Amino acid sequence: MTRQIIIDTDPGQDDAVAILLALASPELTVLGITCVAGNVPLALTSRNARMICELAGRPDMRVFAGCDRPLGRDLVTAEHVHGQSGLDGPVLPDPVMPLQAQHAVDFIIDTLRSQPAGSVTLCPLGPLTNIAMALEKAPDIIPRIREIVLMGGAYFEVGNITPTAEFNIYVDPQAARIVFRAGVPLVVVPLDVTHKVLVTKERNDAFRALGTRVGEAVAQMTEFFERFDLAKYGSPGAPLHDPCVTAYLLRPDLFTGRHINVEIEVQSELTMGMTVADWWRVTSRVPNALFLRDVDADGLFALFTERLGRL
Repeated sequence: MTRQIIIDTDPGQDDAVAILLALASPELTVLGITCVAGNVPLALTSRNARMICELAGRPDMRVFAGCDRPLGRDLVTAEHVHGQSGLDGPVLPDPVMPLQAQHAVDFIIDTLRSQPAGSVTLCPLGPLTNIAMALEKAPDIIPRIREIVLMGGAYFEVGNITPTAEFNIYVDPQAARIVFRAGVPLVVVPLDVTHKVLVTKERNDAFRALGTRVGEAVAQMTEFFERFDLAKYGSPGAPLHDPCVTAYLLRPDLFTGRHINVEIEVQSELTMGMTVADWWRVTSRVPNALFLRDVDADGLFALFTERLGRL
């Protein structure tokens, strides 16, 4: 039985790898890809998502444009990391496949209403604006969601866009708060995990050695993407944040974490968007998320390389 998912995304080189990994995996049925403003504005994220689908040989995949700004704040983007296109590195042709006419939020709602309850997993790889809008607009879908597996937040690594906040949560903390308080089963893949998933030269050489268009494009994406992290963290390669979401769906045994309470800071500008994770269980707040902490990175890259080789 394949697992039905909706990928909600703001591509992004690491989003691209997450999407490619999902499209290469027979265990997953991607019902659609919904786009949100985040790493770059919506016009570019919805363009990039279609370019990735065409790179994967999947022009049949339905791609929907969603919210072009956060719920209560001005949009913050990350061209300084991902380049002006959001997908700098490889030279990919402009997409030919169309953008769907329906709004992403309405697609999420309609899909959850039409599919059997508990059968659809939401996989947000960017700011949580589309997901929060869907939950607010149609609260009847909340008990129908199997699980939300998201890349966002941090506890031990603290922040990557401010001293205390991870980018996806910081861009729309109000949306994140809605999602974290909705009562949906949540799996959080934070920077604490993704900063251990580094594309070293050897791992990137393995992508390139696939000898395929996809392998070469992924190698070029991570080479572009890593210049930022090398300068900032001095790490031996770029962290592949978003592919950890797809990998968790395929191989949850590669990850460890704790079921804890996670709250989102929305009051203080100093710590806006911080994921306040009660890792040590020092409060009486009810656990609302499986918050991942560790990963078998070698196992993960073996999975990435094997799957990307299928495209």
